[in-house]
Amino acid sequence: MRLLPLFLLLLAGAAARASDDPFLSGAANHSYNIDCGGAADFTSTFGRLWLADQFFSSGGAAGMVAEPHRFPQPQERTLRFFPPSSVGKSSCYSLPLPPGRYYLRIFSVYDNYDSKARTPSFDVSAAATLVLSFRSPWPEPAARYGAYSDLIFPSATQPASDVCFYSLSTDAPVVASIEVAPVHPLAYDGATTGADLVLVNYGRVTCGNSLFGPGFTKDPDAFARVWQADVDFKNNDRTYDAITAGGRKIFGSNQPPNYFPTKLYESAVTTGGDASNEIEYLMPVDTRLSYMVWLHFAEIDAGIGAAGQRVFDVMLAGENVTRIDIFKQVGGFTAFKWTYVVENLTSSTLSVNLVPVVGRPILCGLENYAMVPLEMRTVPSQVAAMKALKESLKIPARMGWNGDPCAPRAWDAWEGVTCHRGDKGLVITQLDLASQGLKGFITDEISHLKDLVSLNLSYNSLTGSLPPGLGQPSLVSLDLSSNEFTGSIPGTIGSSKLQTALLNNNQLDGQVPERLYSIGLHGGVIDLSGNKGLCGVPTLPACALFWEKGGLNKTGKIALGASFGFVLLVILIVVYILCIRRGPYDYDFEFPQDLTSISAISAKWNRYQRAKSVMLAEMEAHSPDGFYTNGSPH
Repeated sequence: MRLLPLFLLLLAGAAARASDDPFLSGAANHSYNIDCGGAADFTSTFGRLWLADQFFSSGGAAGMVAEPHRFPQPQERTLRFFPPSSVGKSSCYSLPLPPGRYYLRIFSVYDNYDSKARTPSFDVSAAATLVLSFRSPWPEPAARYGAYSDLIFPSATQPASDVCFYSLSTDAPVVASIEVAPVHPLAYDGATTGADLVLVNYGRVTCGNSLFGPGFTKDPDAFARVWQADVDFKNNDRTYDAITAGGRKIFGSNQPPNYFPTKLYESAVTTGGDASNEIEYLMPVDTRLSYMVWLHFAEIDAGIGAAGQRVFDVMLAGENVTRIDIFKQVGGFTAFKWTYVVENLTSSTLSVNLVPVVGRPILCGLENYAMVPLEMRTVPSQVAAMKALKESLKIPARMGWNGDPCAPRAWDAWEGVTCHRGDKGLVITQLDLASQGLKGFITDEISHLKDLVSLNLSYNSLTGSLPPGLGQPSLVSLDLSSNEFTGSIPGTIGSSKLQTALLNNNQLDGQVPERLYSIGLHGGVIDLSGNKGLCGVPTLPACALFWEKGGLNKTGKIALGASFGFVLLVILIVVYILCIRRGPYDYDFEFPQDLTSISAISAKWNRYQRAKSVMLAEMEAHSPDGFYTNGSPH
């Protein structure tokens, strides 16, 4: 995918109205203007708030173009570059965007900021999809003055969407500004393509006019599109004439969902010289992709007042695809749009020809968008797990753990991470982070890596206990050797697929789970050496009955708990007998208050006398044969 430079001349003193420029709406409308490498926020001469990039960027270093006086706007003078030696191969800007479709514009410039006189090679991704490629050497105007690239992409992730820059070889990617604003969800045939495609601008031109667009001129465009002069795309071996609407009002422009600006239809080109001449534009393309071509027309010649007076054929890549009569379609001085998808290209140049049938052909504007299919992304739960691991393992910036762990597939951005295609997206199958100087711990979020086959964290300085989440059924090889892990080995480790378990040279203790040790008995490899506290399997000491390393082991804790429970049960029984359950003749319902020893003895004697009197009365009520009487003999 080649770089498409837009050589933009900013017009000083022009001011855009807030209603005309979506980039003026601000963060409340999820619109951002980011000054890459800028130290402070500022407001431009066009009323836009530009934000310093410190809260959006994942690292890198700030720089300045070599000749700032040649760049009228502050956001074009500063830049951020990402040396792979310190920030890894991939560096990203994280944009807080809810799901929707967005217009993204990136300004890249070199201008020998690093005094190396060599433009860098790097790729750019949006929505985890490779969308732009910069290859050294850049065209001289782009290297010296910079180039704008833009595209429309869907954001489907929350809370943020990433724009990432990937280093090729040892080159440092560089970017000067990033602008993003929402667009209508149905724009550019969004009903059928919006959720699955990125539309990359391969040429957006205004015919017979000079460059215009918000942020560069005072002319409005509801999507903040910049319309480039056609001089770099028109086949200048042919002759052309420019015509204008002469101040007449244009109808049908600036309508949803595309909001094409009125200014686009106020000028046009037609053929000059011989009436048989054609209009021809040559658009650069990548033959691996399909292209969405938009042609813009308006019958702005007052001399055309009826259908059939101007008719021409449209040929794309040499194929006659339609015949157009503008007046027949919409009448005069009215915007007319036509679009077509070109597929299976064989040349790196797409020819757009308007061939006269009656009269001379006319064209107001042309857009050519590469239809880049969205790449498969990493399963969201595994993305979350990898970000949690990034924090817990304290992954250094040089390893480039930014953006999507697995996409774009052409990148190997996340050092030590291997991915494969799964049923619901890309999945992580291998983590090889041996000898990386890691000093964190393993979060239990690792359990969400359901497809992990191999995990190697050996020869680091990781601490803490081993989480139960290491027991993934998919795991075949586990190497945690030569770290500083403590505690017992979780009983979850030891799936039927596990063939290698290297836990040697740590500080683990306690009983070795039988299912883990059985790996060695079934032809696998297991190494538990260098852990003085482990016990309970052959080649290791027997586990003490209750004590281990100066404290209670698991068995001891269970026994202690059981003993405590038994003692508590005995106490409850005694309390029940002495304090709750009373004899049938104990009528002392209160404890005496403030009794002396003598009064206490008297109280006990009185209680005894009462009990005795009751007993004698009951004995007298018995009959001679020992049965109670109720007033009648038995």
